[in-house]
Amino acid sequence: MKVPQSSEEFIAQQKQILADNPECANSQYNLGVVMMQQGRLDEAIPYFEEAIANSGRMFEAWVNLGYIYFKKGQLEKVAEANIKAIEIEPRYARGYANLGFAYLQMGRTDEAIEALEKALELNPDIVQALNNLANAYMQKDDVDKAIEIGEKLVEKAPNFGLAHNNLAYAYYTKGLYRKAVEHVDKAIENGFHVHPQFLELLEPHREK
Repeated sequence: MKVPQSSEEFIAQQKQILADNPECANSQYNLGVVMMQQGRLDEAIPYFEEAIANSGRMFEAWVNLGYIYFKKGQLEKVAEANIKAIEIEPRYARGYANLGFAYLQMGRTDEAIEALEKALELNPDIVQALNNLANAYMQKDDVDKAIEIGEKLVEKAPNFGLAHNNLAYAYYTKGLYRKAVEHVDKAIENGFHVHPQFLELLEPHREK
């Protein structure tokens, strides 16, 4: 039976490959992944950058750089990294989903919607992209569209507490209080911690 390799053994092996072949993009990428998994984000960055420099198809390295920049709070760099990823691999749905999320966080709502809709065109099952798309339409004050997408989302992921919470808020905004109560209760059932002030706002609309 083969004994699983420890992280340190794997790192040593990859570094030996690089000593023999300094432009081995796969080993550079592998080292970046290990450093990222160990939380050594600043050490991971140069490995991913070197992998990109040595391979024209290393879109996964751009995606991982985007994740690192997100953890560091650098949203512009998150967007730039995912743009690079989808330039290399235009059918990579997660790249568009990540880009849409970054744009949403930056308040660039129309760009967020465009990217998220592209992600869902490529892969309709990315529930986080659907959730972010509903949020983007709320950001645009298009509550009807947010509700439409939110209903589609909870049908696809009925145990997604955050989605029920967001849908409850959209219904509350429309004055559809019974629907708001229904979905906030589902959010709670699925372990989501609903803001106490929102629960207070809904309390008068509960059937006694």
